[in-house]
Amino acid sequence: MNKPSVSATYNGLSRIKLFWALSRTPHGLLDMATPAFAALLWIGGFPSLYVMILGLITTFAGYTAVYALNDVVDHRVDKEKLKRGGFQDYDDYLDAVLVRHPIAQGFLSFKEGLAWSLAWGILALLGAYMLNPVCAAIFLAGALLESVYCLMWRVSHFRTIVSGGVKTTGALAAVFAVDPNPSLVFILILFLCLFFWEIGGQNIPADWTDIEEDRQLNAQTIPVRLGLERANFIILWSIILAMILTVILFFVTRVRFEIPYILTAVFAGGYLLLNPAVKLYKTKERREVMTLFNKASYYPVSLLAIVTIKSML
Repeated sequence: MNKPSVSATYNGLSRIKLFWALSRTPHGLLDMATPAFAALLWIGGFPSLYVMILGLITTFAGYTAVYALNDVVDHRVDKEKLKRGGFQDYDDYLDAVLVRHPIAQGFLSFKEGLAWSLAWGILALLGAYMLNPVCAAIFLAGALLESVYCLMWRVSHFRTIVSGGVKTTGALAAVFAVDPNPSLVFILILFLCLFFWEIGGQNIPADWTDIEEDRQLNAQTIPVRLGLERANFIILWSIILAMILTVILFFVTRVRFEIPYILTAVFAGGYLLLNPAVKLYKTKERREVMTLFNKASYYPVSLLAIVTIKSML
């Protein structure tokens, strides 16, 4: 018996699942832990109920908009990958929990995807402005950089640097939402920490999994341009730097974190980042890079749990 097609499965109200897939909502929900972690780490407690509710809505809207924007801008490239047999063998890949690239696969139109991204983007922009105009500026910068990142796919492998910058914007905006004048040292360390986490735990591993399609389409990614051995080296050292910078973060915040909290953060980094990165470096196997990507996605959640416990005690 033939299985029902995705287009037949997702109709009526269930069609909304395609839009959540467009925004990679399962991954976006995990990413929402990053700004929450940054804000709580800096102020050492919970902000007002107004800021928490508005911040939660704004954060969800922002990640929903930007992830959808990625697929909207990249839909032609994704269609090329699909024609060459891409998006196969991704059962254990976090970003493929729902339908992967629904515009490219024809389940959503370009106009539907664009409207979805714009609607959430407007909501995020309004919420960010209400929190702090600086937050709105950071959101706009992040959306612009995300578009630049997508357009650089066949231009330069330095697009990875742009991706690193994009992933920091949510956390930076969150800090300015709870404190209009944060420490520049804290902001710098936070930026670098998330920058290297994104490069080593998210961006390069994601490109690693797509290397065969990317080679065929002349993409300019680090695994394609530099090879897997160098890519694995960059991944490993980016992870190490991210872990070191995480520890430093706990020492430059306004609140004193006792040693048990810091050791817990180190353990979380070792389990979610370093261990899978070392395995990848040794084995150079595809399943290990997917494991790294998936585990690294939970790193901000683990850090949020640590600072939440501290804030409650």
